Amino acid sequence: MLPRSIINTAKRTIVPSSRILTPRLLPIISHAAKSNVFTRSYHEKVIDHYENPRNVGTLNKDDSNVGTGLVGAPACGDVMRLQIKVDEKTGKIEEVKFKTFGCGSAIASSSYATEIIKGKTLDEALNIKNADIAKELSLPPVKLHCSMLAEDAIKSAVRDYKSKRRTPTLGPDVVTASPVASV
Repeated sequence: MLPRSIINTAKRTIVPSSRILTPRLLPIISHAAKSNVFTRSYHEKVIDHYENPRNVGTLNKDDSNVGTGLVGAPACGDVMRLQIKVDEKTGKIEEVKFKTFGCGSAIASSSYATEIIKGKTLDEALNIKNADIAKELSLPPVKLHCSMLAEDAIKSAVRDYKSKRRTPTLGPDVVTASPVASV
């Protein structure tokens, strides 16, 4: 039986389907793992958010305080749904949920995005850029589209929330009416 560390390392290594791990290759893999030949292609933060995603789930999309953003990337097949629930009194995002079908970077970007927008106003959430997400997760250039999806999902969720509301919630978005003078 292979040690757990080798198995975990092997799981993160992409092996073409034409290659089969045979007993003859196990000593080579074991030696490579012990001598640190395997390198991680993802930053530990991506792996953490992928293996332990935060705020996975759904909110009731029919709730007037919930905005839902659904975005996808046709080039790679990633699909991301991000939902926000806004507190009417404070105008802040009180709850965030996501479901993402895609690669590890897409899942990590979604998970991280939910963490950083929770507790923010809608305007503050809209100011979060894909570069902020990509920088925090140390995404490689080939995976930047995942952080763009997360930014687009945030914008889409805020847009959906605002479209359900006739009047803005309290907070910085509220326009206070001035008293009308009587004639």
